[in-house]
Amino acid sequence: MDKVFFLGLDVGTQGTRAVLMDSRGDVLGHAEENFPLNEDMREEQSPHTWWQASKKVLSKVIGQVNGEFHPSKIKGIAVTSTSGTVIPMDASHQPLHPALMYSDKRSAEVSERIMKEVDASGYEGYKGFNSSSGLSKMVWFVENFPEKAEKIAKWIHAADYISGMLSGTWGLTDYTNALKSGYDVHTGTWPGYLFERLPLDRAWMPQVHPSGKVIGHIRSALAEDIGLSTATKVVLGMTDGCASQIASGAIKPGDWNTTIGTTMVIKGVTTGQIIDRQNRVYSHRHPQGYWMPGGASNTGADWVTQDFGGKVDQLEQEAMKRVPSGHLSYPLRQKGERFPFISPDATGFEPEGLDLRERFVSNMEGVAYLERYAFELMAQLSGEKVNAVYTAGGGSQNKSWLKIRSNVMGLPIYKMKHTSGAYGAAVLAASQTHFTNLTEAGEGLIQTDEEIFPEAALTDRYEDCYQEFIELLLQKGYIQKNG
Repeated sequence: MDKVFFLGLDVGTQGTRAVLMDSRGDVLGHAEENFPLNEDMREEQSPHTWWQASKKVLSKVIGQVNGEFHPSKIKGIAVTSTSGTVIPMDASHQPLHPALMYSDKRSAEVSERIMKEVDASGYEGYKGFNSSSGLSKMVWFVENFPEKAEKIAKWIHAADYISGMLSGTWGLTDYTNALKSGYDVHTGTWPGYLFERLPLDRAWMPQVHPSGKVIGHIRSALAEDIGLSTATKVVLGMTDGCASQIASGAIKPGDWNTTIGTTMVIKGVTTGQIIDRQNRVYSHRHPQGYWMPGGASNTGADWVTQDFGGKVDQLEQEAMKRVPSGHLSYPLRQKGERFPFISPDATGFEPEGLDLRERFVSNMEGVAYLERYAFELMAQLSGEKVNAVYTAGGGSQNKSWLKIRSNVMGLPIYKMKHTSGAYGAAVLAASQTHFTNLTEAGEGLIQTDEEIFPEAALTDRYEDCYQEFIELLLQKGYIQKNG
């Protein structure tokens, strides 16, 4: 059978990346084009800039494999981009205003009013409409630019814009992008309160479909311009966080992903929707009808460079000689925690008098204890078992930390070879153009780089340490026994 290929495109805050993958999951080409970032670009960015950068990286990737195969062998392309970024479009599919970025905080006051209206409406779906949500930005724009608002034909998301430019198909979005714009992923509708209580028009809202749905083919003029083919199908994309989850390998029920960067983000797949009355957890909708719950801690790996700098490599080599450390640390570097528990007054802690090595190990253990607590919360809320943890982010590069986490949780940890959002988008591009669904695409494409398994003796020793950590959180009032 002839090889086929897939393209993934990731339009981020600071640049655009493209990946070309073959039907074994091998990366044949990749390219990146950065944006000249300034403070204003954290509020607004030009979709035209994104598009020009997208064309450049796609052309570069095709050029890297020029002559090795015909572009018609590229079966699909998918786009991922930032969650909460929205664009008002006119009837000619032109932006009426620069994109309102997820990091734009001008809608903070509006978001507070929206959440009060949500509560008053009795709506029971996603309620996290803070200033980073698309919904708060839409309302803010309508109130601040009434003349432009009169010309709105559709609100779209960043990934939708690039997909539209690729295919010429407009007015469609996916579950993951629609969530923070107010779409009810449980009922599959735009709730009535959006139009009864807020200054929005139902006609402005795009049609919503599962990520990976084929919406068209590469436009002929574009194919000729950058060396693609009209045979390539364009599929609906998803948010960058969800695309990274796909790349990590966590794509079927019972699979979970932990990404430890500046913060610790946990995402997984369940058969049922998680309803969390404390709003620590929210759920995206999986393309196959499952649920993709997740949460983000304020604790992560920022303490590593802040406190240990260039000594990390040496400390890592010595770390496994000191486990368990017997010390309880919680390396929160700001005030307040949001997941897996909510405590505005929470502060980090560690015992006094520890040497550098002891501090390093106990901080790694503290994050691992928090990770285990998060998975116990997810299992409790979902009633479903956590089978395995797939990991990504800077924290996953530390082999000692991987071993500590596996033994604290008593679970295997899998680290994939490719974990970028662009790679996840390429897997999504294959999910309904070459495979039957996302699960099949993941099994056929995603490659394991490393497997870490718990050791019974060390897991037993960590059990007592973990229980002591939980007891300390209880004593400090950060968590409650029933929560």
